[in-house]
Amino acid sequence: MSSAGAAIAIVLALLASGAVARADDLHPYTIVGDAIPQPLTGAPGDPARGRAIVVSRAGTCLLCHSGPFPDEKFQGNFSPDLTGSGARWSQGQLRLRLVDAAKLNPDTIMPSYYRVGGLVRVGAAWRGKPILSAEQIEDVVAFLATLRDEAK
Repeated sequence: MSSAGAAIAIVLALLASGAVARADDLHPYTIVGDAIPQPLTGAPGDPARGRAIVVSRAGTCLLCHSGPFPDEKFQGNFSPDLTGSGARWSQGQLRLRLVDAAKLNPDTIMPSYYRVGGLVRVGAAWRGKPILSAEQIEDVVAFLATLRDEAK
């Protein structure tokens, strides 16, 4: 499968899982440089819930990324290893990568997990729906921020 096909499969799997919110539920955010410095919600994310999203097939992170998850099989190898992500990026930088990685790299194959506008090839039934809710984004950010050790 091509990388673009993999990205489309990721989005479709998440949408099919029912783990999507409506566009009406979107929280406003401001991009400052290469980050979204303020959380999307008024509450901090939960790292345990974030880890569950990252390693679940519904979250699909491990289709493209690998990381410090020895019990997880079939981890991806064509996107950055998540090991040490909390040491490499601030929470705001992680948040922007999840919300809309295309703001940093227009050619990225990483899905925009929270953006709903300006997307192409989105099925009619899924238009206007983010892949992850604001709370789920914050949970994943909280988890990734705990990954401080660099890959060996």
